Amino acid sequence: MGRETILFKSKERKGRKEVSDFLHQLADKIAAGNLVLRQGQDEVNLEIPENLILEVEVEDEHKRKKGRRRQLEIELKWYDNEDEGGPLELE
Repeated sequence: MGRETILFKSKERKGRKEVSDFLHQLADKIAAGNLVLRQGQDEVNLEIPENLILEVEVEDEHKRKKGRRRQLEIELKWYDNEDEGGPLELE
């Protein structure tokens, strides 16, 4: 099993409109193929390939004091070397 290293992590409470605006900006950056995430001194620059694995998951968790908590997770995954070499061609 591979080793996982967290390159960047952020968690903050925002209003629905702020989250929506952020996701729109994120979508534009993904479409452009380059994404820079920055918070304080932390920064990560990602080159986004043409093909991604999109994973969407919704969870329910029951908290004893606060009740039901819902969670929507959207993950984008890719392998750095997946696009290398291009498609197979016959000449």
